[in-house]
Amino acid sequence: MKNQLLKRLEDKTAKCAVIGMGYVGLPLAVELAESGFHVQGIDILEDKVEKLNKGISYVGDITSDRLAPLVSSGFIKATTSFDGLKDADIISICVPTPLAKTKDPDISYIQNSADMIKANLRPGQLVVLDSTTYPGTTREILLPAFEETGLKCGKDFFLAFSPERVDPGNEKYHTKNTPKVVGGIDAPSGEVATACYKHFIDTVVTVSSAEAAEMTKILENTFRSVNIGLVNEMAIMCDKLHIDVWEVIRAAATKPFGYMPFFPGPGLGGHCIPIDPHYLSWKLKTVNYNARFIELAGDINSHMPGFVVFKLAQTLNKYKKCMNGAKILMLGVAYKPDIDDLRESPALDIIAMLKTNGAEVTYHDCYVPKVWVGKDSAGEDKYVHSRELTKEVLEESDLVVITTNHSNLDLEFVAKHAKVVFDTRDALRGVEGEADVVRL
Repeated sequence: MKNQLLKRLEDKTAKCAVIGMGYVGLPLAVELAESGFHVQGIDILEDKVEKLNKGISYVGDITSDRLAPLVSSGFIKATTSFDGLKDADIISICVPTPLAKTKDPDISYIQNSADMIKANLRPGQLVVLDSTTYPGTTREILLPAFEETGLKCGKDFFLAFSPERVDPGNEKYHTKNTPKVVGGIDAPSGEVATACYKHFIDTVVTVSSAEAAEMTKILENTFRSVNIGLVNEMAIMCDKLHIDVWEVIRAAATKPFGYMPFFPGPGLGGHCIPIDPHYLSWKLKTVNYNARFIELAGDINSHMPGFVVFKLAQTLNKYKKCMNGAKILMLGVAYKPDIDDLRESPALDIIAMLKTNGAEVTYHDCYVPKVWVGKDSAGEDKYVHSRELTKEVLEESDLVVITTNHSNLDLEFVAKHAKVVFDTRDALRGVEGEADVVRL
């Protein structure tokens, strides 16, 4: 089975299926198709499938101009049906793995995918889990389910974990040129998975096990979470000591060794850093170990939106304004610059807290035209829409808050026409203008 599958990979006759056509799955499907493989993209959302089959991309890193030729030539076809899994030689699972409110991992999407694969599993298939999860998921959840069919891993089918490393909006690193870590359940699975990725990824890094690959992904994002937590706490300490934290960080960054600069902000956002470390923390509780760094960093980072709101209230008081009734304009609601992704965005938490305290909050974000804020009394969806950034909008605002520093934000225009700006990103450093600037 291994040799047959390796041959099908080599001559590009292997058929591929990608479950989950979001920020991870769609770029993966495009790379596979561009390298010569036929790909079936599976997603439970009909609107996504409809757009894909028209060659329309909804993921910022993949343009419709790039996607459309692959669809029209038949290399990518999307569907909501899982029936085609039986025909696939390579199956990649790229589904969400959110946290429950208790911060326990929600692997229901993985389990549902596993059920669908199990129902269609046949000899000669490779299944790769790309979704970020806790160490042990591949071996403890997927392996037993698949072997219940009577097929044996490493002999009849192959199973591996290869974590996604998607960084939305990154113009330098994308799916193809970002090194791919691969860990198989056994040696044959690792060999087949490595051979598969080498056909469309520039650099493949093979580790000894699925668990090592799962832990690699968690380490990467825990490293960032802990260091961001450190500088966020440093920002709080510098605020109490009346020291400019941004000046301190940039001065420390002049050291050519032993230091890597991280910068504070209004909180963590995105699909990885606020979530992934908690997978490991949860897993370690099952072996009676408390992941102290992870818990502490998570606590600090999760309280940053509240700290920002506290500082906004202080700033308004300084100018003899109260929070209740204040007109506050938020600049940027996406979780990072130059993307439209709202997942876990701290700006949304800040807006909610400000509204709870009676502020009149509006926002401007050229990437996010509207934000869902719940349902009305009739059960209809309610949205807040982005405002055009005009001189009048800036002048009428009691306080302007820079929460996401998109590169196309006209900072000179903001500094010229706003009265007071609270800058959580140090974006206005060196920008001339009439506005009073308060920094995080």
